[in-house]
Amino acid sequence: MKPLFGLQAKFLALVAISLALVAAALGVLLLRQNATQGEILAQSGNEIHQMVSGSLRSRGESTVSQAADSLVNPVYYFDLDAIGRTARALLQQPNVRYVIVYDGDGNVLHDGSVDIPTFGQPMRDPLAYEARAADGVHVQQTDDVLEVSAPLRLGQERIGGLRVGYSLAGLRAAEASSSKRLGERLSEINSRHVAFMGGILGLLLLLAAIVGLMVQRLLIAPVRSLALAAQDIERGNYDTSIADSGRNDEIGELMRSFRRMGTAIARHDRDTRRMAYTDPLTGLANRLAFREMLDAGLTTMRGSGRQLALLFADIDDFKRVNDTLGHDAGDEALVAFAERIRVVVREQSGEAAQVARLGGDEFVVMVQFESGDAREAAARLGARVVAEIGRPIAMQGRDVFLGTSIGITVFPDDAADSTTLMKNADIAMYQAKVAGKNCYRFYNRTMEQAVARRMRLEQDLHGAWGRGELGLVYQPVYDLADRRLVGAEALLRWRHPEHGDVAPTVFVDVAEQRGLIEEIGGEVLRQAIQDAAQWLPLSPGAPPFVSVNVSPWQLRNSTLTELVAGALKTSTLPPEFLHLELTETAVIGDEPRARGVLASLRELGVRVWLDDFGTGFSGLSHLRRMAVDGVKIDRSFIADVLDDPDDLALATAIIAMAHSLGMTVVAEGVEQEGQYALLRERGCDLAQGFWLGHPVAAAEFAALLRRQGNIGP
Repeated sequence: MKPLFGLQAKFLALVAISLALVAAALGVLLLRQNATQGEILAQSGNEIHQMVSGSLRSRGESTVSQAADSLVNPVYYFDLDAIGRTARALLQQPNVRYVIVYDGDGNVLHDGSVDIPTFGQPMRDPLAYEARAADGVHVQQTDDVLEVSAPLRLGQERIGGLRVGYSLAGLRAAEASSSKRLGERLSEINSRHVAFMGGILGLLLLLAAIVGLMVQRLLIAPVRSLALAAQDIERGNYDTSIADSGRNDEIGELMRSFRRMGTAIARHDRDTRRMAYTDPLTGLANRLAFREMLDAGLTTMRGSGRQLALLFADIDDFKRVNDTLGHDAGDEALVAFAERIRVVVREQSGEAAQVARLGGDEFVVMVQFESGDAREAAARLGARVVAEIGRPIAMQGRDVFLGTSIGITVFPDDAADSTTLMKNADIAMYQAKVAGKNCYRFYNRTMEQAVARRMRLEQDLHGAWGRGELGLVYQPVYDLADRRLVGAEALLRWRHPEHGDVAPTVFVDVAEQRGLIEEIGGEVLRQAIQDAAQWLPLSPGAPPFVSVNVSPWQLRNSTLTELVAGALKTSTLPPEFLHLELTETAVIGDEPRARGVLASLRELGVRVWLDDFGTGFSGLSHLRRMAVDGVKIDRSFIADVLDDPDDLALATAIIAMAHSLGMTVVAEGVEQEGQYALLRERGCDLAQGFWLGHPVAAAEFAALLRRQGNIGP
């Protein structure tokens, strides 16, 4: 509703009355102006100077303090790009003459320029000493510059500082100009109205009182009420109440609108907080909410004698669900896992525990203990979560089996702050994965050393093939009937420049965990095919085959067939002389997908072998469904074949079963003549092992072929 007599009308009426009174009072007031002109000029000059200087000082302290906070991480990580962006942003501000970012030794890191001509040089200007010595925001001034500086700290460590110099020349010019204009104006007024100043002073004071009372009632009081409400909102109190003044003018409408706005902000804040602190997929607390809960819990527990345990859970091989069933199925699995964890935690620990999803397939549980053995209770909870997650989940008409690796750390035994506790739990979880997954591990200090060594190994493994550290050796494979050399298995070796030979069981696992196995596996495949192609002329009657191991990660990659086809296309090796070895457990882990990949490989003419047969609990039914050409009996069964009747019976059964399906059988780990003779007697086709030949370089294997065929070099 439009006001009948609004604020504008009231203001115009007030101005008209005021002008009439002022017109009468000016004559009296101007009589006094001449006597007070000098004092007004002097006082105004001082006020202008203090206002401008104080404003510059306050603005500089605020700007430098905020900029120093934003520079801590870039200076700590020596991120010159980020430092330069901040420095250049400061230089663009009004009256800024220079910006200097320096390190803990007082050497210049950045001055906001493109080429940084003073980079690395020590600061030697007169203001440098006080800037470096100050413990906080520090202001110092020369005739031309007002400098504001602040140290950069990471925790208690001082890692550098920031200096910003503001030019005073422009400020002085502005002060002088303002004072000059004020003096000229006063002189003009004095010369024109000096005769009228004295007589109206009393009327002007009365007018000021009347105007002040009206402004106080009509404007200042309601505006102050709105300002107090705004301050409450700024402090986060969005439910502040604003009384309805009942006024039917602009101020009344403004107060009603402000009250509606406060209500809307409060509602929006509740919705925003719920979105900001909740994982949208599972409904659990998210990383931000959990970190705040953890910090609050640690604050209340310090010195109380109570304990707190963190359980960091990561779903094992969860990527396989997304890769094989799709991301929608992965989200469905995450929701199911989250509910299982929530139910187990509620049953085991009740309201003393909080569950959150940190992101991806990572969950964390925080449990507070008033008394008792926190480690024992955390171990029971960890075991229950492992067991619950290990139960199959039905998805798309099939049961999916996944496990979880859990790392556990305890406050205050392992750490006293949230950051270290989270790091410790992550380290312990990593050790649980190294231990075989689907288990839990408690943090201990020796784990950090193991993680550091593994991280160094991961770093060194990047580019190891290109540096010539990774290479292939070939273990000869012989026909048991006539002990004729018929092929070789390509084995990857890493000769580290510092640590020497690194065991394949160590670095292959690192490569698989960090996603390097596909790159390295591709290089191995291409090199093995290239070497085998060079052996073809050395055995014209029966060229040797080369067998290459394929990682489960490569088997799950849809580009394996294209990789093999491309490697064969660039060589002269016929496809039938390339054998690919896949572990039994990798094939069984995703049998439908594996069958399709094996079929496409065999269509290329490549032979497929099932490696480590007998260790994956597969049987005849699996072999019949798999398009494989042969099996390799695991060395664990060959080792005791002469002494253990059970191993001999098992090896004999594998040979008979494979032959019944038309498959070739290779025995691994033949290290004694008796093993060789016994396997030949039982009808095993091929064998490899140290008794027959150690792994050798490609050139040495070629020499073996020449000797067998009596072919000269």
